[in-house]
Amino acid sequence: MSSKLRDWDNRHLWHPFTAMSAWVEEGAPIIESGQGFDLFDIEGRRYLDGISSLWCNVHGHCVPELDAAISDQLKKIAHTTLLGGSTPTAIELAHELTSIAPGKLEHVFFSDAGATAVEAALKMAVQYHVQKPGATQGKTLFVRMDEAYHGDTFGSVSVGRVEAFHKPFANMLFDTLTVPCPVTFRLPEGHDRSSWIEHCFAAVESIIAEHHERIAAFIIEPLVQGAAGILVHEPGYLKHVREVTAKYDIPLIADEVAVGFGKTGTMFACEQEQVEPDILCLAKGITGGYLPLAATLTTSEIYNAFLGKPQEGKTFYHGHTYTGNALASAVSLANLKLIRDNSVLENVQKISARIKERLQVLNDHPHVGEIRQKGIMTGIELVQDRDSRTPFESARRIGHQVILAARKRGVVIRPLGDVIVLMPAIAMPENRIEELCEVTIASIQETLS
Repeated sequence: MSSKLRDWDNRHLWHPFTAMSAWVEEGAPIIESGQGFDLFDIEGRRYLDGISSLWCNVHGHCVPELDAAISDQLKKIAHTTLLGGSTPTAIELAHELTSIAPGKLEHVFFSDAGATAVEAALKMAVQYHVQKPGATQGKTLFVRMDEAYHGDTFGSVSVGRVEAFHKPFANMLFDTLTVPCPVTFRLPEGHDRSSWIEHCFAAVESIIAEHHERIAAFIIEPLVQGAAGILVHEPGYLKHVREVTAKYDIPLIADEVAVGFGKTGTMFACEQEQVEPDILCLAKGITGGYLPLAATLTTSEIYNAFLGKPQEGKTFYHGHTYTGNALASAVSLANLKLIRDNSVLENVQKISARIKERLQVLNDHPHVGEIRQKGIMTGIELVQDRDSRTPFESARRIGHQVILAARKRGVVIRPLGDVIVLMPAIAMPENRIEELCEVTIASIQETLS
């Protein structure tokens, strides 16, 4: 059966973000089962899940409490629409999310993925300006971060363009304003570290001041830009963005799809700089990595702009078939309870410190340009020359060679180009973190010896 599955996979299944010709040649594992923090392929080989199944797994695999939440809900109903009806688990989850979210985010719109959470946020922001008291026309511009990534639907791509991914669609995207990313690994000519950070902070004020009459919202990945290579922002930058957007009455959209649910060390990244966004986008860890679910939370100020008699046309005409899915909502509630009951946020502090300590051995490696870390989110940037920070030629696929070396050692990790990403589940115990770091170090040393 394994050879048949391999053949069908190669012939029929189109994998995301995957060079399919290379996939066929390399024979990646076909994962059949999981237990705890381990994955098992159809040949019976064990792998440590070092990327939390693409940044969404929280407590491990086959967790009894999460399995039971789904099983219990299945005895009632798997799905019923929120269009013209409601369902208890979605109601309870909305209440729970508003109780733990930063600020006064009192209303929840459910969808099914990070990109759809962002799409909803963008449309909410534009329609809000048209319908709010003292309505303002022409507020359709979004301010985005350079090197941002917010998903792969057209709206999310417009506010999070990655040249390598999105070049073919450039003429189909709407215009945005871009502010520079406040990181200093590679500095533009004419800047030192201090002057570049000063420039990045000043750019927020200057761009918003010049265009505020046309700006619908500012969208940001708080603290860390994940898909850009785990780019950790200068401390205080998020707070500065909030202060400037508040000054000009511009909604702030915090895209915490990647950074939310404990990965940076607090439940939500915004908490670390006491920032209260106007719109908050959530996905990934929301169900513990079990089922697709996303949420867009917003304030009453924004929500109220959509209220009125049906004939006024203020309705938010947006939705998805599986919005507020009963199964996904049930397991999400169980996930949040486990995070509390098992003191998982405290575990993040311990394992984050262990990652930092263990990876110090790479600080002097001639091909490790920088190790970036915020909470458990870790990026190890590999370079051809450490002093000049010259990257490797992309054709060499150095990052990919490292993950193949790790796979041989029984660990699944995934690179972003030549940035090796470690993103363990936030509930992973320290001994498994030790294994993850040990294999990562060995794999880098083997590849770049």
